[in-house]
Amino acid sequence: MPDLPPTPRLANEVRTSAILAAPLVAGHLSTGLIGFVDSVIAGHHGTRTLASVAVGTALFWLPMMVPMGTLMALPPAVSQLDGAGRRHEIGALFRQALWLAATLGVLLFVFLSVVGIALAPMGIDQAIRPGTIAFLHGIRWGVPALTAYLTMRYLSDGLHWTMPTMLLGFGGLLLLVPLGYAMTFGVAGFPALGAGGLGIASAVMMWTQALAFVLYLRRARRFADLDLFARFDGPHWPVLRQLLGNGLPIGVTVMMEGSLFIVTALLIGHLGALPVAAHQIAINVASLCFMIPLGLAEATTVRVGHALGRGNRQAMRRAALAGYVLVLGTQAFSALALLLGRHTIVALYTHDAAAAALAASLLLYAAAFQFPDGIQVLSAGALRGLKDTRVPMFLAAFAYWGIGMPLGAALGLGWPGVIRAGGPRGMWVGLIAGLSVAAVLLCTRFVASSRRMAIPEPAQ
Repeated sequence: MPDLPPTPRLANEVRTSAILAAPLVAGHLSTGLIGFVDSVIAGHHGTRTLASVAVGTALFWLPMMVPMGTLMALPPAVSQLDGAGRRHEIGALFRQALWLAATLGVLLFVFLSVVGIALAPMGIDQAIRPGTIAFLHGIRWGVPALTAYLTMRYLSDGLHWTMPTMLLGFGGLLLLVPLGYAMTFGVAGFPALGAGGLGIASAVMMWTQALAFVLYLRRARRFADLDLFARFDGPHWPVLRQLLGNGLPIGVTVMMEGSLFIVTALLIGHLGALPVAAHQIAINVASLCFMIPLGLAEATTVRVGHALGRGNRQAMRRAALAGYVLVLGTQAFSALALLLGRHTIVALYTHDAAAAALAASLLLYAAAFQFPDGIQVLSAGALRGLKDTRVPMFLAAFAYWGIGMPLGAALGLGWPGVIRAGGPRGMWVGLIAGLSVAAVLLCTRFVASSRRMAIPEPAQ
């Protein structure tokens, strides 16, 4: 990166970014641990239940990526308003974001209600379809709460206050563990609902988190001056259009990456319950590792956006560089943990020897993509801080769907007369390729955008 900041200032920025990111990372880990809890409970209920939850989770998060990413337009907008001394405008922006969240939540609820009819045409194993549908019909009731929760969380994150993300994340986890177990196995007076029980328990958790966040925002002094709930505002199209203009490309970009993993899971669903179960274990572990750079990326978005709001080019570059320093360190740790501890990790999920052996081998591939995965998500976060979202969307589409998915499908499912089917391992080679290309393209884009950005230099 050009014009590197002095070392003491960079060290201070690294420290500031780490402090800001720590609760975000913890909050994301709690979210990832929800998938871990679901997988462990389902895995001990049976391989078929685990496979049903794997496909159901994929079909839930595939469309959820769009509203989640679209609402990510809120943190840089809030952070820039705060940095520019325009806090009085944040409350109105937040209320418009709630309208957007409600609309997206309703659309996703409808999708989850009808997507079950597509399982047969997609070729999903008939044995796991009923459990998948039950899981989706249970979790869909929590979607409106989840989009509202994300809006409140992104508001708080954009104001450099990330502690609620951590506390409410782990609070939800503490609720899900006993409730999910009880509703899956049928204890404490609950019926044994299998995969469907996990879906209902997840929905209950989402509503609990959203209501707790509303209560916190209404009572916390640090938000009192924003008048978040002081009045009712109807939908205001110019503001919604601006949020959509910045957020929808983010949503598509997030979906491009997330769907690379999710469609991989759906394609592996053609291979039977055992490969699906092994892939679910490995991808869940990899997702937990991803929560760390994702939290760092969100902190970088806020720091870059705040610097841009102040018109400070050097601070903007320093914030991004601090993010890269942190993410390289965390990804080195994750890769080493996967290499050395893969068999121990897999043993937490299943006692099925065949599924455990295949999952452990897939974790070697997960270790290989830790660095490109961290770099690409950090670069995307830095670009969001600049509100540079449209070109990165096309770069992500090319990397994930022009390179990663075609290569993974060819190597995993085979190409008659040309390539022998490699199963899940071949699919994971495609994941590595897509993430590596995205890392190079998005990092290069940030360097170019930060050079061109027309902002005034800070007063001396």
